[in-house]
Amino acid sequence: MKASRIATRVAAAAAAAGVGVLALSSPALAHVSVAAEGAAAKGGYAVVDFKVPNERDDASTAKLEVAFPTDHPLASALPEPIQGWKIEVTKAKLAKPIEVHGKQISEAVSKITWTATGKGVEPGFFQKFPVSVGALPEDADELVFKAIQTYSDKEVVRWIELQKDGAEEPENPAPVLALTAASEDGHHGAAAEDASDKSDDAKATATAAEAADSDSSDTTARVLGVVGIVVGAAGVAYGVLAGRRRTTATEA
Repeated sequence: MKASRIATRVAAAAAAAGVGVLALSSPALAHVSVAAEGAAAKGGYAVVDFKVPNERDDASTAKLEVAFPTDHPLASALPEPIQGWKIEVTKAKLAKPIEVHGKQISEAVSKITWTATGKGVEPGFFQKFPVSVGALPEDADELVFKAIQTYSDKEVVRWIELQKDGAEEPENPAPVLALTAASEDGHHGAAAEDASDKSDDAKATATAAEAADSDSSDTTARVLGVVGIVVGAAGVAYGVLAGRRRTTATEA
């Protein structure tokens, strides 16, 4: 009986520990996140996806609100249309205008809101919300986008907590976009260089073909010239021989 009680207590403790582990790990696995499709280079443009998983089993995600950084404002933020979602882009005046491509920008996107017009993100699914952003700041290593997730039962989860150095991940971390170093050559420069190389190769090929055609024409001309000379010489020899035969016949 005593052994049975000990086994029961151990099992209960293990179950409680398991529940505790799940409770601690669930936010880390199910939080709203942001990632670039490819590289998010400083000073450039990128398409970023806000990924929203639904960790609930009794409600759908009905709304997502993403606040854009004010310390490093983005002059351009263009969301991609998504079927079943209404998108609202909110802009705000900047305390200090920023310069983009030689132009002064006095306002920037401060928030984008996606509201489900249908079932939203149902339990067991996730949804990506793509946005084209830029120009990305050159004086920052990351951008923080605080997000608010609203469920169909009106529950609200605020993904706004910042990660502190040396500390464990917060329960509701804010989405963070890591920026990569700016490319020295640039994508378009590399493409232009490749196109230039291909153009040079094409020109070299054409030149070689023209040279081959020229050589072929010269060779043909030489052969025809030699044939003409041979035919002409044969004609002369035949004429001489025929003349001699006529002379011999007359004398006889």
